[in-house]
Amino acid sequence: MSERLVIIGGDAAGMSAASQARRRRPAGELEIVAFERGRFTSYAACGIPYLLGGLVDDASDLVARSPEVFRDRFQIDARTGHEVLAIDLERRRVRVRERSAGRDFEEPFDQLVIATGAEPLRPPIPGIELEGIMGVQTLDDGLAVERVLVGNPKSAVVVGGGYIGLEMAEALVLRGLSVTLVEQAPQPMRTLDPDMGALVAEGLRDVGIDLRLEEPVEGFEGRGGRVEAVTTSNGTLPADLVILGLGTRPRSALAEEAGLPIGETGGILTDRRMRTPVEGVWAAGDCIETFHRVSQRPVAIALGTHANKQGRVAGINLGGEYATFPGVVGTAISKICDVEVARTGLNEREAAEAGFDFDTVRVDSSTRAHYYPGAEKMTTKLLAERGSGRLLGGQIVGLAGSAKRIDVLAACLWNQMTVDEMQGMDLSYAPPFSPVWDPVLITARKAAEKQEEG
Repeated sequence: MSERLVIIGGDAAGMSAASQARRRRPAGELEIVAFERGRFTSYAACGIPYLLGGLVDDASDLVARSPEVFRDRFQIDARTGHEVLAIDLERRRVRVRERSAGRDFEEPFDQLVIATGAEPLRPPIPGIELEGIMGVQTLDDGLAVERVLVGNPKSAVVVGGGYIGLEMAEALVLRGLSVTLVEQAPQPMRTLDPDMGALVAEGLRDVGIDLRLEEPVEGFEGRGGRVEAVTTSNGTLPADLVILGLGTRPRSALAEEAGLPIGETGGILTDRRMRTPVEGVWAAGDCIETFHRVSQRPVAIALGTHANKQGRVAGINLGGEYATFPGVVGTAISKICDVEVARTGLNEREAAEAGFDFDTVRVDSSTRAHYYPGAEKMTTKLLAERGSGRLLGGQIVGLAGSAKRIDVLAACLWNQMTVDEMQGMDLSYAPPFSPVWDPVLITARKAAEKQEEG
């Protein structure tokens, strides 16, 4: 008799788990059913701003595998438009709603993977339910924004200066809208230190975005049920469209209601094999709490890179083999028009909260040899533990060719390297790609010198 695997969530983590389990166990041995409440499976959510900005031609370009492909090629029963409403761990069943028909039914499971993702923050601000105030979390959300853009709105307000907010601001600028970005903090991109965030702010203003910092949103105004303006602490901003980019939190309510333990970050607790404390119940992706290898603390970071890896680990283990997820170092990268932004490890606030005594070094350099055409400015910042010299984090802000260097810093963090060890690394050099001393090496050398002085 075959075993039955039910997966809640049909995107990165859920379908990675399904695919890896299927590779190891044939359909006659393991029946796999995946429920996805939206219309799409296995899509690149990170590509939605680029679809809306006109850099990606069609939504189908973002879909890696459709439900039909999963059914026909992999014998995975992927059902879109199906929302799981409850999990009964004792009876080993989930209650599902087929949204188009409004029909509820129960589905049994032997093994269960919870991959419910993250949900956007939507605070109870007066007027927030007005039409035209939109989040961009799923591909369905993105297509809803596209329908508004087809109507040629003139002005947009983006609320929140994190990754999604800034990428959506870029998309709307590319579509020709007048864009205002409102952020209650003193800087955009609060995952950076203030001095690096100030560089991002400068870049945003350079491309024509009206950046309003330390300006909390107090309400939304509308007519006929549709938004027309955003009220802030400093006045009223006209808005044909409002994008909420206030961040996300793990979508863990379903698991919590079922009795599964939730961590201090709001994510589902798992071990390194993606197992919850309940036998046969697994979780992966943006809905879980994971481990930060530098701070040694729990974190919840919503990124497709982690979700795919965690889903893969769950699927390998479900398939009878052994795999673990080793944690994260908090690497992230983005682009806002001409400005590239990246970070890894800890920023100053995070390092202090984790109890580290540290030094910082910041270096202005260029992406190529200064005499080579196209050389652009970039700024690199490193945090190193005082005394040991161990790298704790890095940040990069610059123009074309800057940000991908963050991967060198991430690799150094992963391997617990010191800044002294880093300055001797054999990095590639040619004038079209780097100065003879790469910015990473220059900054590491400056950090090592500071260690010697201390």
